[in-house]
Amino acid sequence: MANPLVYPDAFDAFEAAGWEEKAVAYERFFGVITDRVVAPLLAAASVGVGARVLDVGTGPGWVAAHAAGREASVVGIDVAEAMIVRARSVHPGIEFRRADAHELPFADASFDAVVGNLAVMHLSRPERAMAEFARVLRPGGRLALTAWADPSQHRLAGVFLDAVAQARALPPADLPRGPDFFRFSDDEAFAAALREQGLASLQVTDITFAQRFASADELWDGMLGATVRVSALLTRQPAEVRRRIRAAFDRLVEGYRRGDGLELPVAIKLATARKPDPR
Repeated sequence: MANPLVYPDAFDAFEAAGWEEKAVAYERFFGVITDRVVAPLLAAASVGVGARVLDVGTGPGWVAAHAAGREASVVGIDVAEAMIVRARSVHPGIEFRRADAHELPFADASFDAVVGNLAVMHLSRPERAMAEFARVLRPGGRLALTAWADPSQHRLAGVFLDAVAQARALPPADLPRGPDFFRFSDDEAFAAALREQGLASLQVTDITFAQRFASADELWDGMLGATVRVSALLTRQPAEVRRRIRAAFDRLVEGYRRGDGLELPVAIKLATARKPDPR
């Protein structure tokens, strides 16, 4: 169900503009994290030799490249031209194009699998996009999507949000309202959204691991440089509020110190579904 407090067009424009600026930093910071999710994502979608695959929110093309490595035929799409440029330069043998997940430029039943790695949280109208994913899947085709788990488990984001709360900071007035970033951390909410699109064989599983950082500065600078919503939430605060947030953040991350570095729990939800075959 659509959230009446979300302003889809303004939010989509904000996200698209943000990712145009974050492409290089995103690749540098999140590459080692998302790389650990690609194999289970592609396995869940049964991506293999000869499969026709759509990679939604391809970013720098990591998932698309791994799918091509499995001898699949892949198309990667992203709303940010900077991401597409980067993906094409790194993976010249794969087709990448700029496109909106809410209005896919493909015919019905075009793909054997649709995958989206940590993309669905960035969509203003996720059900509309999921309906598009279902539309372009062939009967019997598989969909696999990942989303961040709850911040209480996914501490990579949780320490930032907790720091904002402890600093009693409010969202900046000029930050466009978007959907609940952690809506799909709830298994039933994730499954229900897919079920509404007529998909079957629904399953939501957990992917968890610890990610190491050399210092609090590495984590702080990395997240601010490589995210859109979290970065705006922090950098658009008054200077004194930013100082309070950083002080709270430094206290929180000390709880994750292991030796000379930090190890933060990363938790991800993997949802899979199949388009029914009427035969």
